[in-house]
Amino acid sequence: MTIPLAVYLTRFIASYRLLDAGYSVPGGAALALLAIVLARRSRRDSALALGRANAREGIARAGYVLGVAGLCIALAGVVALAVYELLQHQGASG
Repeated sequence: MTIPLAVYLTRFIASYRLLDAGYSVPGGAALALLAIVLARRSRRDSALALGRANAREGIARAGYVLGVAGLCIALAGVVALAVYELLQHQGASG
């Protein structure tokens, strides 16, 4: 959520360019990894619990899926920044 929010804010803050939104990529990746770790821990605790384990299982699965989606968005941001830097380097040398 940090990367789309950073890109959205570039529309309203004049001194904040689209390239500056790339600074949110590490934060987004960290939060995605945290979501995956917490979802795995919740699924493990749910498996060990007696009784209402199925109620938390769905929430943990949703957290895991959203964490993986966030990690994919962060990786796409890294690829986009790498391609931008490569094009900048090619343009400066040629």
